[in-house]
Amino acid sequence: MIRSASFFGLLWLFISASLSSNELRDDGIKHLLTPPKGFPEIPFTSDNQFSDARWKLGKKLFYDPIMSVDQSISCGSCHMAQFAFSDTVAMSLGVAKALGTRNAPTLTNVAYNPYFTRDGGVPTLEMQILVPIQEHNEFNFNILLIAERMQADTSYIRMSKEAYGKNPDHFVITRALGCFERTIISGNSPYDQFQFQGKKEALNKEELKGMKLFFSERVGCKNCHSGFNFTDYSFKNNGLYITYQDSGRIRLTNEEADRALFKVPTLRNVALTAPYMHDGSINTLEQVIDHYSSGGMPHKHKSEMIKPIDLNKKEKQQLVAFLHTLTDEEFINRKEYNPESY
Repeated sequence: MIRSASFFGLLWLFISASLSSNELRDDGIKHLLTPPKGFPEIPFTSDNQFSDARWKLGKKLFYDPIMSVDQSISCGSCHMAQFAFSDTVAMSLGVAKALGTRNAPTLTNVAYNPYFTRDGGVPTLEMQILVPIQEHNEFNFNILLIAERMQADTSYIRMSKEAYGKNPDHFVITRALGCFERTIISGNSPYDQFQFQGKKEALNKEELKGMKLFFSERVGCKNCHSGFNFTDYSFKNNGLYITYQDSGRIRLTNEEADRALFKVPTLRNVALTAPYMHDGSINTLEQVIDHYSSGGMPHKHKSEMIKPIDLNKKEKQQLVAFLHTLTDEEFINRKEYNPESY
């Protein structure tokens, strides 16, 4: 939950006031840096260039419940690789079984996001890591106390020095996790094989018809879910409710025009990331398409792009079939993401 832009600004100054990281580049898992066809280069920040050591430290932290106050959950508890680094419930449980306030989003291709959280109020992946740490319904902890725990572990001391030339601290935690998460890249779905790899047999007739509908002016999915990552990263109200319990982006901007607006999510691996919407209130892709086909509820800030669409049953099935072609089986089964490997 974002409380204020100034809060994160101060934290960022605190985190940035650290030793310059060394610019190691290793070859052991460097293949993870090769972008899929049709994708831009994976962006790494100047103070956090990729290295094997940094990646391995970040992965260890990602799956370690040391991050939470009672050591009961980790990042990987709510962002599971087999579900495209998302969860399977409407609201994830934090420490002491506290119920989350928003649906856990997929981390698919998170490296390319221009900003983070559903409000868009966090400008970098490294800063985003602070959000679940301090959230009462998530880790409910303090990054300095996480560092103290790590300093009592000889393996963390060794890995931290190898990765960043220093003992575990706030800088190391945020940068290592950021290094790992920037390699969570998915771009080998049947759609990608068809569109970018020249494998015309990758999609069947039903899926091709669904793709044509998806990119048509009539249906208009492409108006928001565009580009290689199937999102334009804009903020929209999609008519989910007339009255929203979650006020959305207005919490960040204090602008009434931003009430009940949320960031447009990626559709990559969308068949794996149910339930849907910011609150996990829609359970299936079929129900999602029914919602958009209906034109949604008449919220005063509903996007003008959300209008009733006259889709018949067959066309809805074709759209669902196409959305399933965005599932990247190689990605979700990648051994590098298995917590037991490396």
